[in-house]
Amino acid sequence: MNQSANPKFQYLILIEPLGFLYGSAGRFLSPENLVGRSGTSFPPSAATVSGIFAACKDKIQDIKDLYLAGPFWGETKEVKKEQNFYVPTPFTYLIKNGEICHKLSWHSTSEEWLDETQNYPPNDKFEKGTWLAINTWDNPTQVKKAPWKFSPHLHPRLALNQRHVVNSQDTEDEQGSLFLENAVQMPLDTCLVYLSTHELAPGWYRFGGEGHIVEINCLKLNQNHLNRFNQKIQSKFALITPAIWGSNRLSYREPIQLQKGNPQKYEQENPEQNDNFVWSVETIFTARPIPFRYRLGNNKSSSFHQPKCLSRGRYAVPAGTVYILKEPLNKSWQEWDKSWFPEEGPSLKRWGCGLALLLTCSHTKNTDEDAM
Repeated sequence: MNQSANPKFQYLILIEPLGFLYGSAGRFLSPENLVGRSGTSFPPSAATVSGIFAACKDKIQDIKDLYLAGPFWGETKEVKKEQNFYVPTPFTYLIKNGEICHKLSWHSTSEEWLDETQNYPPNDKFEKGTWLAINTWDNPTQVKKAPWKFSPHLHPRLALNQRHVVNSQDTEDEQGSLFLENAVQMPLDTCLVYLSTHELAPGWYRFGGEGHIVEINCLKLNQNHLNRFNQKIQSKFALITPAIWGSNRLSYREPIQLQKGNPQKYEQENPEQNDNFVWSVETIFTARPIPFRYRLGNNKSSSFHQPKCLSRGRYAVPAGTVYILKEPLNKSWQEWDKSWFPEEGPSLKRWGCGLALLLTCSHTKNTDEDAM
């Protein structure tokens, strides 16, 4: 089963926490790191789920061809019965009280985003961070908020070489003897959902950097979802996972032609000035980029229980971003060229970077429509 050239999602991975989960990650400096909820990150990215597969690599065939995507969430009974789960809402849907009030469309003639009445959207506060049921993707009317709640609490800091609480009087540093854990509590009837090309045996697993216990189930994707993820993406689509575009030096809002293994490029004074973009983008409806990094591989100088090596910090285009292209791609995400995605260890396509779905409802208006 060689899926590396053209991966196909075949399974849903359902993760049900047996207690708290951990809601932090190795963040690099950003405005959020200057306040109390420093480094808060939830739900865990697909890279975290990849760690479970890595721990079971001896039991999984063709582990090198693994592809994952997420995070999503769902109500456990509904996911198991109907395979209905929730994905980030496109930013062009304006939400109030859990309902979609306006759907913005791009008017190419006037080069502006307008609502259904071809007027500017009202200057009002709309809900952010909502989630859309994937079974209603083609014609949504309602959305939901994330069900989890953060429950930060203080923990005693342990000594590096033994499971012993550090006494601040015995140390010369100024860290103190306590640290804040951003624990997350999910309702009992909900679960995290991820897409996978490989099956994972049901059971209890340790999940994430803190090793919290979770129960995992695996479902074969139904035909409706297989058709949806195989659907050709044309010129209008929305991201349902964060997208990391660009090189290992710079982050972009769209993929570039990566020149891997070309040391002469970086001998120039401004090596990025000749970067070529893959897509012909007409406009993007997006929000502020989000920090992204992950842990991969062992630190050679550390002991067995020490954290893995931390990747370089990048900025990701947030899920919910809507793209309008001048020329259609005519490819499903699963057929996108692997060279579009940055690499640091594996290609970031392995973890569902920039997973996109076709927007079937109207998101562009041409000249004739504007004149009517």
